[in-house]
Amino acid sequence: MTTGKTALTSIPALNLPVLPNGRHYRFHAMVKPSGSECNIDCEYCFYLHKADLLKHPSGSRMSEETLELHITQYIESQTGEAVVFSWQGGEPTLMGIDFFERVVELQKRAAKPGQRIENDLQTNGIALDATWANFLKQNNFLVGLSVDGPRELHDFYRKSRNGKPTFDYVVNAAKLLHQTGVPFAALCVVNRQNSKHGKAVYRFLVDKIAATRVQFTPAVEPRIFKESAPAKMNFAMAPMQNTERTRPGHPMAIVTDWSVDADDYGQFLCDVWDEWLAHDFGRIHVNLFETAVAQSAGMPAQMCTQAEFCGKALAVEHNGDVYSCDHFVYPEYRIGNIKSTHLGDLAFSETQVKFGMDKRNTLPKQCKECAYLKLCWGECPKNRLIKSRDGETGLNYLCSGLLRFYKHIDADMVRILQHLGLLKSR
Repeated sequence: MTTGKTALTSIPALNLPVLPNGRHYRFHAMVKPSGSECNIDCEYCFYLHKADLLKHPSGSRMSEETLELHITQYIESQTGEAVVFSWQGGEPTLMGIDFFERVVELQKRAAKPGQRIENDLQTNGIALDATWANFLKQNNFLVGLSVDGPRELHDFYRKSRNGKPTFDYVVNAAKLLHQTGVPFAALCVVNRQNSKHGKAVYRFLVDKIAATRVQFTPAVEPRIFKESAPAKMNFAMAPMQNTERTRPGHPMAIVTDWSVDADDYGQFLCDVWDEWLAHDFGRIHVNLFETAVAQSAGMPAQMCTQAEFCGKALAVEHNGDVYSCDHFVYPEYRIGNIKSTHLGDLAFSETQVKFGMDKRNTLPKQCKECAYLKLCWGECPKNRLIKSRDGETGLNYLCSGLLRFYKHIDADMVRILQHLGLLKSR
C-alpha cells in the first residue's frame, strides 16, 4: 500500500529532536470516519449538512485503505513526543468497535519508538454500552461527552431524529464511563438558551455529570452557513457591532436563531468563572479559563481559538479529503487528499500556512488596539462576521462578550498569577 509522496523528507524516521531549540513538527487532525452522519439531530449542529454540501453518498464510511493511509501519514509527519488522534463526526461510534480495534492495531504498527500515541473520541453517548466502555478503558481513550446542562436545557436543541429527548442517554453514558474508569470531558455548547443559566449549567456538569474537565464552545453560525463558508460571505452587508442585526432572534440577524448572543456569552463566562474560582480552582479544568491563566503568564495558548495563529488543526473527511479546519469544511478550504498528497505536506503547505497566519494578519484595528489582544487574538476566524465600531470588517461576533469576560477576570487573574508565582507583565 502506498502512502503517497514522502512528507518532510528532512525529518528522520525515528529520532524526535529534529529542529533547533527543542522544536518539533506538530499538528492536529480531527478525523470524520463516518462523515457527517449522526444518530441524533441537534438543531444547532454545524456539520450535519456537509453530506449535501460536499455531495457525499448516504452511508459513506472511511475505508480500510484510507484509514491506514491516515494513520501512517499522521504518525510519519510528526516528531513531537505525542501524536493525538481525534475521532469525531457526525457520530464516530457509528463505525462500530471493530473499526476502532483496527485503529489501535494500525497505530501500534506505525508508531515510532519513543513516541506516545493517544486517542480521543467525541460522542453524544447514545451508543455507549459496557462493551464500548471496556474497549475505551483498555485502550486508554479519552472521551468527549456532549452535554448542554440540566434536562430542560440539554433537550432544548439536542433531540433524536424523531424529536425525542436525549438527556437520559447522556446521563447514563456518564455513569457508565465513571463506573468503568474511562476519563472524559463534558463538552457543552453554549447556545441562546443555556447561556442565560451559567451557574446552573456549570454546577450540573461538575456535580451531577461529575466531570473534572469542562469544555465550553459558543454556538455561532451565520444564517447562510449551510451554503457559504464563513470567510466567503458578502461582508459589505455585515452589521456593525452592538446593532440589532447582531442579535439572534432579530428577523435580519446575521446569525441563526440558536446562536448565542454575544453579551449573554460574556455574562455566562463571568458567572461560571466566579463559581469556578470560588469552589473549584485547581480541581476542575475549564478550557477557556486555563488558557487565560497560561496566556496571562506569558505561556502559549492552550486553545487554537485564543492563539495568535491557527492552521495546525486540520479536518480529515472519511474519503481522505483534508480541509483547513473542522469549521472550514467547505469546498473553498479543501487543501488536498491523502491518497495523492502526504498529510504532512498538506499540513505544512503554503496554502495552510497562509490560512493560519491570516488569523493575525487580518485583525481589524479595534482588535490590535485592545488591551486583551494577547488573550483573545480575535478568537476563531469563523466567527468574524461583523464590523468594528469604525466600520472595519472582520470583527468577531463575540467581541463584546469576550471583552466583558476579560475585564471581569482581570483583577482575579493578577491574584492567581501572584499565588502561582507566575506574574508577568501582559
